[in-house]
Amino acid sequence: MIDTYIAQLVQYALDRGLIDENDRTWACNRLLDALGLDRGTFPAETEQRPLEDILRDILDWAVENGRCEPGVASRDLLDTELMGRLTPRPSEVRHIFWKKYAQSPQAATDWYYEFSQDTDYIRRYRIVRDMKWVSPTEYGDLDITINLSKPEKDPRAIAAAKNALQNAYPACQLCAENEGYAGRLDHPARQNHRIIPLTLDGQDWFFQYSPYVYYNEHCIVLNARHIPMKIDRSTFRKQMDFLGRFPHYFIGSNADLPIVGGSILSHDHFQGGRYTFAMAKAPVETPVRFSGFDDVEAGIVKWPMSVVRIRCADPDRLVDLADRILLAWRGYSDPAAEIYAESAGEAHNTITPIARMRDGQFELDLVLRNNRTSEQYPLGIFHPHQELHHIKKENIGLIEVMGLAVLPARLKTELADLAQALVRGSDVRADETLAKHADWADGLAQKYTFTAENALPILQDEVGRVFAQVLEHAGVYKRTAEGKEAFLRFIESV
Repeated sequence: MIDTYIAQLVQYALDRGLIDENDRTWACNRLLDALGLDRGTFPAETEQRPLEDILRDILDWAVENGRCEPGVASRDLLDTELMGRLTPRPSEVRHIFWKKYAQSPQAATDWYYEFSQDTDYIRRYRIVRDMKWVSPTEYGDLDITINLSKPEKDPRAIAAAKNALQNAYPACQLCAENEGYAGRLDHPARQNHRIIPLTLDGQDWFFQYSPYVYYNEHCIVLNARHIPMKIDRSTFRKQMDFLGRFPHYFIGSNADLPIVGGSILSHDHFQGGRYTFAMAKAPVETPVRFSGFDDVEAGIVKWPMSVVRIRCADPDRLVDLADRILLAWRGYSDPAAEIYAESAGEAHNTITPIARMRDGQFELDLVLRNNRTSEQYPLGIFHPHQELHHIKKENIGLIEVMGLAVLPARLKTELADLAQALVRGSDVRADETLAKHADWADGLAQKYTFTAENALPILQDEVGRVFAQVLEHAGVYKRTAEGKEAFLRFIESV
């Protein structure tokens, strides 16, 4: 049957336009070689089957015949090699992308996004297994995702990784050197990965999609060099340049400090895509004015985190004001609001910037961040506090800032089991796995009457409310009269 499976995979590549009919024999031989075979007899006609099924059957054969070690990591290395042998060369991909870009930026990204799925770089069949729902809150409908493809990361480990020696090749999973890389057990294979070169603010960058696509057309824009994250004036210029090229996308950057930054601080990059997050829908609740910038519309956004929104038709004016706000925030302290710019020589203030086009104008959201810790909050004062760690303990990075919770895979089972326990009235504290949710469950039991039909939907809504609290904890200015007054003090200082 392996000959049939190979023929089916080649037919899949033909149907998706990855190869041409003239490549059929060549492609079959390339796959034979990858599987350690020196001959094959391929049927002229094959059954059309989902890619997931074809690859699973080939991998099962490979494991049974000693061509592949069992286990997800080894199987992923082999199936990526197979798909890589059917993926066009980078030069061909770039040629097609820019030819379609000449029609329109959207035509180019539409094709490239579909291509990244067809090559199995984005594994459609894994993405659809993620749990997703929307929870209504006072800040709008928040997106909740239980991620089933990546492990939960510890904030301390992320911070340590920023300063770790980079001896591996590629230096990280964002490096351009990943394109075509065979991978290893501790680093994913990327033979089917293709990236698009860009010039932003006069520097060499690349454009690609995230293999995990947390939202529609989730893209990554990465520096051609492996250099650390840094938020400065050039960051804003790069964002404006990108919007000039892809006005149908947003583009944002994680902050450049541990705790408040993203999971990869060692490689300068942005994330973007074609999706409207709850934060983008949130209105300005307090208009403000910055001296010397009467042509720039500005205000404080109604959002659990502390967001200054600025908007102008002239991107250079946005860059000028954003840079002024950033520099002011870098050195700003307000002891009454527990904000200190530095301690023991360590800087604490930074910004998470998100840019988009709206009604023909450039719009930039500047989210104020502070990564200070304390004895009471060792993981971060402006970080999810201990009582919320049963749901969310990871850093609050760019995606969460905008209103999409990326929650750990453990919650899929824990929420289902907790729902059953609440219906039965079981002692949650007696369950070693569920005990972390006990205080939360006690409060919910007083608020709701649980049934088999409503228990899980209630828990999902309540997870959304917990996520809103997570964002409130991460906000440097609290949504109180005192917090608003302190926020306006900073605005005035600018």
